[in-house]
Amino acid sequence: MLEKFFKLKVNNTDVKTEVMAGITTFMTMAYILAVNPNILSEAGMDANAVLIATALASFVGTMLMALLANYPFALAPGMGLNAYFAFTVVIGMGYSWEIALLAVFVEGLIFIVLSLTNVREAIFNAIPMTLKSAVSVGIGLFIAFIGLQDAKLIVNSDSTLLTYQTFKGDTFHSVGIGAILALIGVFVTAILLIKKVKGGILYGILITWVLGILCELTGIYVPDAEVGMYSVIPSGIVSFDFSSFGSTFGHVFQADFSMISILDFIVIIFAFLFVDMFDTLGTLIGVASKADMLDKDGKLPRIKPALLADAIATSVGAIFGTSTTTTYVESASGVTEGGRTGLTAVVTGLLFLLSLIFSPLFLSIPSFAIAPALITVGFYMMGAVVKINFDDMSDAIPAFLCILFMPLAYSISEGITIGVISWTLINLITGKAKEKKISIVMYILTVLFILKYIFL
Repeated sequence: MLEKFFKLKVNNTDVKTEVMAGITTFMTMAYILAVNPNILSEAGMDANAVLIATALASFVGTMLMALLANYPFALAPGMGLNAYFAFTVVIGMGYSWEIALLAVFVEGLIFIVLSLTNVREAIFNAIPMTLKSAVSVGIGLFIAFIGLQDAKLIVNSDSTLLTYQTFKGDTFHSVGIGAILALIGVFVTAILLIKKVKGGILYGILITWVLGILCELTGIYVPDAEVGMYSVIPSGIVSFDFSSFGSTFGHVFQADFSMISILDFIVIIFAFLFVDMFDTLGTLIGVASKADMLDKDGKLPRIKPALLADAIATSVGAIFGTSTTTTYVESASGVTEGGRTGLTAVVTGLLFLLSLIFSPLFLSIPSFAIAPALITVGFYMMGAVVKINFDDMSDAIPAFLCILFMPLAYSISEGITIGVISWTLINLITGKAKEKKISIVMYILTVLFILKYIFL
């Protein structure tokens, strides 16, 4: 049955590989169950309710991706989008979180319409192959950078913006030990992958976590909540308390419009729409490129149902009570483990559903145990750089700018924006428009992106 539905043999995979890939994807994404409630609670939402909404939205979105598109991509409330929701719309602009949820819900409906038409597909197909390769590399650097930060191997600096962890001082037994364990995890994962151990990334996460538990039990690692280092020993295994869910579920339809003008509401919707669209497209490009799912023309088969799954999940997530649900770059970890079909996504989705019950266990996985997986996946995604023709500077320079801006601007969509603008303008001004066959879609995107920087 699984073979018939997911076409495992056609995709050169098997059930065991898909299951391991699905578990790995979930393990690298599980942090959202802790991070999203923390961020949205700043907007006045109940943290436990948001955790439930996060798990349910992730389950629904990921299952839709599996069943509609048969792709190994997982979905969850997006990082960055949740921060915009809480800190810009609610705290900064002063609107209620119900208004913000309504904006997310409407944005999802717009996405559904765009996905049923050919608009989003046309945008995906219009982006030249050299930029698609650059997006894959940029995402690799971006998630590796996130991993380094999660491990606190790279930290803030007053003089240089960022610097490395010093491994000394009062926080050595919390931050320092966590960073050291992350480094050990990177080496362990590398050794497992070099030895071609199936599930090497997943085992790297688990081994690093177990080492953290041993360090805490022996007093080498000391949790310190003030610096973001928490106990890695599970406080429990299961929890069946879902009573808080009612404080967010369905509140999207209780927004008070007297608090906001229609124009402001449209601006908020557009901001969600823009970031979600190009984060999703960027992720699909990058992860599909890594998995060799793009055809010879750089197109992704079955992209329409993939985009539709993403759009539906956004509106459903808003009803549950969470910010925009989107396709996750961490899906690359499962792809790296060999995941090629929707069965990988099914496993990930079911684990998100199980996380409702086993939340105390999943929330105990420390960020320094997940970091080696993100860093390793970043390495794998760097391989797409060889597909960029560096002898053709009209391709290579925009590709470089696209790669550069993703980690430095901390945004997939900004990397795509800079890449599209620079590629179109450089080829247009140097007289290569006909040679590169610049499509009308690329011209439209370039104009819209420039206007975004002027007016937003």
